[in-house]
Amino acid sequence: MLDLETTGGNPVRDRITEVAAVRMEHGQEVARLCSLVNPGMPVPPFIERLTGISNAMVAQAPRFEDLAADLLHLLDGAVLVAHNVRFDHGFLQQSFARMDTALKVKTLCTVRLSRSLYPQHKHHGLDALIQRHGLHVTDRHRALGDVQVMQPWLPQVQQDLGLDAVRAGAQRQLQGSAALPPHLETPVDAIPDGPGVYLMYGEGALPLYVGKSVHLRSRVMSHFQAAGRNARELRLAQEVRRIEWHETAGELGALLLESRWVKTLQPALNRQLRRERGLCAWRLDANPAARPLLTLVRGDELDPRQLDCLYGPFRTKTQAVAGLRQLADQHRLCPQALGLEPGKGRCFAHQLGRCAGVCCGDEPAERHFLRLQTALTHLRLQTWPFDGPVGVREHHAGLDRTEIHIFDHWCHLATVRNESDWQDALTTARWEPLAFDLDTYRLALKALTAPAAASRLLRLPRSTPENR
Repeated sequence: MLDLETTGGNPVRDRITEVAAVRMEHGQEVARLCSLVNPGMPVPPFIERLTGISNAMVAQAPRFEDLAADLLHLLDGAVLVAHNVRFDHGFLQQSFARMDTALKVKTLCTVRLSRSLYPQHKHHGLDALIQRHGLHVTDRHRALGDVQVMQPWLPQVQQDLGLDAVRAGAQRQLQGSAALPPHLETPVDAIPDGPGVYLMYGEGALPLYVGKSVHLRSRVMSHFQAAGRNARELRLAQEVRRIEWHETAGELGALLLESRWVKTLQPALNRQLRRERGLCAWRLDANPAARPLLTLVRGDELDPRQLDCLYGPFRTKTQAVAGLRQLADQHRLCPQALGLEPGKGRCFAHQLGRCAGVCCGDEPAERHFLRLQTALTHLRLQTWPFDGPVGVREHHAGLDRTEIHIFDHWCHLATVRNESDWQDALTTARWEPLAFDLDTYRLALKALTAPAAASRLLRLPRSTPENR
């Protein structure tokens, strides 16, 4: 049974200030290690107030490296038991890793064990257990004191519930992972390991994070395993309380669903796939003599049915202007003709030799226009290559699950489970205006141009023109 005191809650940034470990065999204590630890960094004032451990107390204490061999010997062949074992295990892993030593030990979290054995109670922190079970407290918030609080807890629980119940609950925890947050209410082994989307919730009604994977359970576990190395994952592990999921037939369905839910639910910890309010693209005028040749089209003006003259897209106006300026410099295009600069006659770029001179008659407008089209080629948005909506069939043989993703002009209209649902989906979609979405455009483009796309493609009836 082990407890640590530390300079903070981040195992990468913070350090151990005290360690206490008591080895139990057949219900009897056989070995003990208890020591302050010099963290090699200042102890924050709020930590000193909480634990009573000051900088003066740890100044002459041994460093973790000096205690490591004794601690490894004490842990050898044992199950590491701690209240919120993810915290202590994470700090030990990082501390041993700095010594190029791997910590391999089974873990048992008494918070999760209490939650499993006493589901009728809401709180399972150490203070809650002390009050509920009448445990004796001598030195709360010190490492050995907190270990000694928990030492009599397991025998008391065994007396209350019986050895078989405690053994079964402990075995379930041993089959899990030290990385699991102790306050997680959702059994991780209930999460399927096939493709789909998962939603991680805290105390509120909206999710903290939405993600996708072709292996749901493994992906969820990876968040918790990375908590000791990544600030966002650490915050997620600290705040998550429950997890929901939706299975799909494959990765495309998971990607589409993830994109839609992130945009509609706006989870606090998602950075990508959020709604893009500043999305824009350049529209090229068909007349080589037009001024400006390019105008910026934003938001709702990005009509998915008229992409043949649009170039981009860009997530912000700043990115669009910067990208166009770069093209102008690279290809000696006239920034004045492009609309990047006001004025008439010879532009400043021409005076510097960076413009071929369409602004002052040195270059024909048609030649400048052709060079502009060439420069923009890699940014040109693809026109819809079909005469109506299409379906992309996705099948998972192991799950015997099939989904058909319906697209029209690069927009995702619906996902249905079988062909008999096409008509209802298309009828419903006819009443919704097509809206360009960059992430969906890229997913649809990849799915419909992949080498195996033809074998999965289904031509669907054309939507009613007046409603599209």
